[in-house]
Amino acid sequence: MLYEYGHIGILVIIALVFPMGALVTSWAFKFINVRPDASENPVKADTYECGLRTEGPSLVQFNFRFYYIALLFVLFDVEIVFLFPWALVFDEIGWAAYGKGLLFIGTFVIGGIYAWRKRALEWR
Repeated sequence: MLYEYGHIGILVIIALVFPMGALVTSWAFKFINVRPDASENPVKADTYECGLRTEGPSLVQFNFRFYYIALLFVLFDVEIVFLFPWALVFDEIGWAAYGKGLLFIGTFVIGGIYAWRKRALEWR
């Protein structure tokens, strides 16, 4: 049993050594002048907008609705991830698991109806 955990330990050590090695190497290169200090360059500091010059200030507040729609997408994506294995073993799970699956789906349906009634999904 300890032998199986040894493999996991080796992978954890490798996962920690590689990023730390890159950080230490970058830090060391700075001191031997392989990577000198960067000077301020207004062209490099300018915001890149798909090859076009930016119009107006580069720091603008985005509408929260963009994030809200993205979060709803992720929420329903995760729901599908949980429902897919449930649907694969649907024949063997029995009535209790069937009821729990319906409760899970019903919770999302009630939440969707609530959001619809509160007009949370409308783009004003």
